Amino acid sequence: MILSRRLTQVALLLTALILTSCRGQLSDRPPVHPNPNMDHQERFNAQQENPFFADNRSMRAPVEGTVARGQLKEDVALHTGTDAEGNFISENPYPMTREFLYRGQDRFDIFCSVCHGGTGDGAGIIMTGGYGYVPAPSFHTDMIREMPDGQIYSAIYDGVRTMPSYRTQIPLKDRWAIVAYIRALQESQSVPEDEVRQYGVDIAALQEAYQEMQEAEEAAEEATDSAIPEEVSAELGEQLFTRYGCQACHSTDGSSMIGPTLANLYNTEVDLEDGSTVTADDEYLIESIVDPSAKLVAGYPNMMQPFSFLEESEVLSLVEYIKTLADN
Repeated sequence: MILSRRLTQVALLLTALILTSCRGQLSDRPPVHPNPNMDHQERFNAQQENPFFADNRSMRAPVEGTVARGQLKEDVALHTGTDAEGNFISENPYPMTREFLYRGQDRFDIFCSVCHGGTGDGAGIIMTGGYGYVPAPSFHTDMIREMPDGQIYSAIYDGVRTMPSYRTQIPLKDRWAIVAYIRALQESQSVPEDEVRQYGVDIAALQEAYQEMQEAEEAAEEATDSAIPEEVSAELGEQLFTRYGCQACHSTDGSSMIGPTLANLYNTEVDLEDGSTVTADDEYLIESIVDPSAKLVAGYPNMMQPFSFLEESEVLSLVEYIKTLADN
């Protein structure tokens, strides 16, 4: 019994010595893996073909309807500016704080001022540089002042006319901050003079600077006017049609766009939003260019900005060009 126990102890000791002596020894033989499947699994590189799937793509798109953690847009009004029925919400959902407005000003100056101008008058550098873009609207018109906050937010979120969506460039809260700053710009245009004086503003100096700016602009306009040909022609109208980006909203071949087509428009009956009809004669076309909200075409939103800054010869030339788009 004692001998058997000692033999067992010796055997265990020898086994331990043998195993210890094997540590750190080099071997050409592969290691022993009880389950080697995970070491030699089939895999694919990015963009590599995978015949397992019907479309042979190894990179799979997320399952439809998948939402990343923390990105579920449960508050529809907050994210889209509309309620459950699709109506624009009337008020900004964020509280109006000084920091919020300053953030809106900072984002407005970066993303919006190049088109809409630093004061929101629509005279940004992109609009005044002669690049042929559709004129950006001024925020100081009754049409935009009366817009609900959600509609202005929607223009940033979804885009409008030729303005693209900024939802990927501007985060959620910053979009609403820009809306708040636009409202502040609108309010700044109607502050009583007595209230302005309370903040120590030198109104006389501002008025003098404004007068000098007005005189400079008038001089520049006179120089520009002298260079504008006085003749009326369809050729000039076609050039103006392209210069001011009219083709971004109005087709000339009858295809559907944001605005009504101009193909075969002249001297036809036009259905208006109020249920009446009007003949698209010279008088109607001139009014539609200078004051487009005066007679709204049925089925089209009131989005076109007035082109009242055009010279009379330019307006008449546009009308002549529209006439050429009608069948004779």
